[in-house]
Amino acid sequence: MTNKLSIELLFKKKKNKQKITMVSVSNYLSAKICEEAAVDTLLVGDSLGMVFQGESNTLGVSLEDVIYHAKAVRRGAPNTFTIVDMPFISYQASFEEAIKNCGRIIKETKADAVKIEGGSYFAPLIEKLNKVGIPVCSHIGFTPQWINTIGRFRFMGKTDEERQNIKEDFKSVVEAGAFMVVFESIPDVLSKELTSEKAISIGIGAGASTDGQVLVFEDIVGLVDFMKPRFVKRYLNGYQIFLEALKSYKKEVEEGVFPSEEHIY
Repeated sequence: MTNKLSIELLFKKKKNKQKITMVSVSNYLSAKICEEAAVDTLLVGDSLGMVFQGESNTLGVSLEDVIYHAKAVRRGAPNTFTIVDMPFISYQASFEEAIKNCGRIIKETKADAVKIEGGSYFAPLIEKLNKVGIPVCSHIGFTPQWINTIGRFRFMGKTDEERQNIKEDFKSVVEAGAFMVVFESIPDVLSKELTSEKAISIGIGAGASTDGQVLVFEDIVGLVDFMKPRFVKRYLNGYQIFLEALKSYKKEVEEGVFPSEEHIY
């Protein structure tokens, strides 16, 4: 069992210049492994739409989906600080609906905070959520829920206009009370500029200057074989290991090797 970090302790790590680790997980077993590895924070990300459901993007993930997966994650890692993604159209329609949906996440999954994609436009919502006691992690730069308007998965901050928009987004969400901000697919030089004592910065494809890093569990262990963004580092070729294990199982069953005497009651 690990000692669960709080927002206060996460800020203490930031102040002491200790890097913060975050892993995006969607199930009991991956969460359990992360807790045993003493990963600082977990994110129940809407990336589960791609790595768990097999979709081409995150847009089809529902509120019920993330609640279901977040409950499993909490059972696997009850002592790890956990943030849950608010899925597409679960917070965009109105303040009232957003607060109710964020409240459901906190109440039903025992999450510690919610994550909201988008910058300045959502600053008023972040402020309201803070006032009702719901901590918010913001997400700026490349925002996957805007895939249909952005057009494709891509690096952000190439132009002066994009860089300025990202700076304004960061300033707005931090002033609104976001305790943490995820930067996705932006230049390292820009990440270095986006600093505040009021917010913890977590990067994914945003260089090494952020307060911490996040990757998806399935990317870390190499289970995703169909895409590999530049920012992903695979620490294991899990796909190949699993494939060989299954081939061996199939072969042993077909040849009558399994079950052997040691596996029979």
